[in-house]
Amino acid sequence: MKNILKSTILTTALCSVLFGFSQTELPIQSIEDVDPIAELQNQDLQNLLQTEIYKNLKWKSLINNKKMSIAIVDLTDDCNIKYAGLNDNHMMYAASLPKIAILLAAMDAIDKGELKDTKEVRKDMRLMISKSNNQASTRMIDRVGYDKIEAVLRAPKNKLYDEEVGGGLWVGKRYAAGGKRHPDPMKGLSHAATTKQVCSFYYQLVMGNLVSTERSKEMLDIMKDPALHHKFVNTLDRIAPKATIYRKSGSWKNYHADSALVWGPKRKYIIVALIDNNLGEQITRDLVVPIEKVLKKSRSLAKV
Repeated sequence: MKNILKSTILTTALCSVLFGFSQTELPIQSIEDVDPIAELQNQDLQNLLQTEIYKNLKWKSLINNKKMSIAIVDLTDDCNIKYAGLNDNHMMYAASLPKIAILLAAMDAIDKGELKDTKEVRKDMRLMISKSNNQASTRMIDRVGYDKIEAVLRAPKNKLYDEEVGGGLWVGKRYAAGGKRHPDPMKGLSHAATTKQVCSFYYQLVMGNLVSTERSKEMLDIMKDPALHHKFVNTLDRIAPKATIYRKSGSWKNYHADSALVWGPKRKYIIVALIDNNLGEQITRDLVVPIEKVLKKSRSLAKV
């Protein structure tokens, strides 16, 4: 009963603060006690996602062999946010995507006075996210340290890495040839993620729940309008040119990762994919249209 009451209060609060926003303005609010994203799981959306993805036999095989993970959050209805995922608790190597964890740790350190907020730091954070610059990322890791990154990811408020739910976001190596490693305790990965926890990162940003409302806004500003236009963004440029994209991707050898918060007049959602396949870059491009089809069907079901 307590959890139901808490969820009702949160939903009411969300509805009251979000209804006033335009279709293109990002609704970021300071909401206490944001429910874990797992509690937003929607069975209808889950069924639609699996059915649509399994139509492609290559994708179905990748999913069944744990070579592909997908997660989505439908933000269309402010009072009924929905989550679904496939292999979403399966942690995979994620290349540069976990640089969002470095961004979060740096913002937390700035907020606590542990890291001086300078023009150089701000420039490196933007280069790290927008252009995925490895040198800037390494400088940021050296500034905050692995212990700080891990502490922020494990923090009870964030819970972006948790062994009990398959791990999550992890940064345990500089984006450079040398340096000490700090691998994750579950699989020994240096740069890792689960699609569920990446979705949680974006969802908590929208809720203003990462560090503070102001710091969440600053992180979104850094992630806005990425300089690299491949993977998800390549397709979104074509089908949703008026949408604002907040994004971080990554690739290394056969590993391809992408994540985005898509906010526009006709679409509001989070999409994340991790793929271990040499065609992963093309697969991420091809995923956007069927995912939008799933979200459209879900909205239609909600109106019945």
